[in-house]
Amino acid sequence: MEKQYKPANTPQSNKISRRTWLGGAAAATMLYVQSSFGKTIQVAAPLLLPTPDDPTKKVGPGPSKLGKRSLYETPVRKPSDISSRTPLQDLYSTITPSDLHFERHHGGVPVIDPEKYELLIHGMINKPMKFTLHDLKRFPSVTRTCFIECAGNFRTGKENMTVQEVCGLTSQSEWTGVMLSTLFREVGVNPKATWFLAEGGDAAVLTRSIPVKKGWDDAMIVYAQNGEAIRPEQGYPARLLLPGWEGNTSVKWIRRIEISDQPYMTREETSKYTYPVKDRIRQFSFEMDARSIITYPSYPAKVEPGWIEIRGIAWTGRGKVREVQISTDAGKNWNIAKLQGPVLDKAHTYFRYLWQWHGQETEILSRVIDETGYTQPTLKQLIEARGEDMGGYHLNPVTAWVIKNDGSVLFKPEQLR
Repeated sequence: MEKQYKPANTPQSNKISRRTWLGGAAAATMLYVQSSFGKTIQVAAPLLLPTPDDPTKKVGPGPSKLGKRSLYETPVRKPSDISSRTPLQDLYSTITPSDLHFERHHGGVPVIDPEKYELLIHGMINKPMKFTLHDLKRFPSVTRTCFIECAGNFRTGKENMTVQEVCGLTSQSEWTGVMLSTLFREVGVNPKATWFLAEGGDAAVLTRSIPVKKGWDDAMIVYAQNGEAIRPEQGYPARLLLPGWEGNTSVKWIRRIEISDQPYMTREETSKYTYPVKDRIRQFSFEMDARSIITYPSYPAKVEPGWIEIRGIAWTGRGKVREVQISTDAGKNWNIAKLQGPVLDKAHTYFRYLWQWHGQETEILSRVIDETGYTQPTLKQLIEARGEDMGGYHLNPVTAWVIKNDGSVLFKPEQLR
C-alpha cells in the first residue's frame, strides 16, 4: 500500500517562511502518516524540509554515519505489552529488516555487557566450560537463513485485520554463529544424555528443555543477524537458534546449558506452551507446521479490476516448501503459484500468482504443501483433529481475504469453518 505524508491541517502548515526553508535542520513539522496497519497517526519530523518541485535544483545531504529509510517509508512493528508484530504486508522479500523482526518478551529486554557475557555448559559432560563472546567467535562460524515463529502466532475476530495482526509473530533473518554441535564436541557430551536445559539471561530467566539430538543436528548459538551484531530484542549478545521449532525454544540471551538424561519440566513447557488435543494435552510440540498467507492484496489495500499479482510467504518447520496453491474463488478451485528461489530449508518462501480480477466479489486463499507431504489445513480440519477447545498454540489455518465489488480487501474471521 502506498503511503503518503500530508501536512497537519494547521495555519502554520500552509505557510512556510524563507527562514524555515533555509534553516532546515532546526525546522519541525507535524505530519499525518498512514501506518502499515492502516491507521493515521500524527508524527513529528524535525528534519523534514518541503519537497522541492525539482530535486535536481537543490543539493541534498551528504554522507552520514548511519543510514535511514526515506521519510516516505514508515514500516513499524505493532507493539503490545509482551510482543510486537512484523509488518509482513510491507515487506518485499523473505528477509525481515532487523529492526522490524517481531519481539516476544517474558521479562523485558535485558541490558548485557558483551565483555561480561558468559555461556556455561555443564551437566552430563566430560568438562564443564564457560565461553565468553570472544570464545564463541573464535570457533568456525556458520551462516544460515531461517524463520523464527511464535507458537501463538494466530489472531482472528474482525474484518479489519492486517497480515501483521493475523500472523505477524514470524520473521526471517540471516543468522551467523557457531554450531551447538561444535560446542558439544568441545565439552564432551555423555552419549547417554538425551535432553538439555537452555536458560536465558532475562528477568524471567526463561528455560526450556530441548532434546540433545536437536543440538547435534542444526542448533546454533548465534551472535549476528543480517550482517550485524544481533539486536538486543533478539537476544544480544547471543541466543540459541533452533531452526523450524517454536520461537520460545530459541532461548534469547542464552547464558546456561545443562545436559541431562530427562526433560526438566519447566514452567514454559508445562503450564505454558502446551495445548489440548481433544481429551489430552500435547506437550513438547516443537516443530512449526507448514503455513502460508497472502500478503497482497490484503487489508487495508484496495484493488482495481484487471491483472493483480497475488503475493505472499509460505514456510514449514519440517524442511522445504514444495508447493503453494492459490484459490481465487473461495476454495472451489486451486492453482499452483510460482515460488521465488532459492527455496531454503525451514525458511520463508516467497510466492506469486498472476490473476485477472473482473470486479466481482470473491475470496482469495493460499495453502502450502511441504516436502513431507503435509498440507496446510483449514480451521475446520484443525477443529476436527484437535477439538473445539484448541488453545492458542500451533494454529496454522488456511487464511482467506474477501475482495469486495468496490475493490476493498477484508480479512475473513471465520476461516472456512
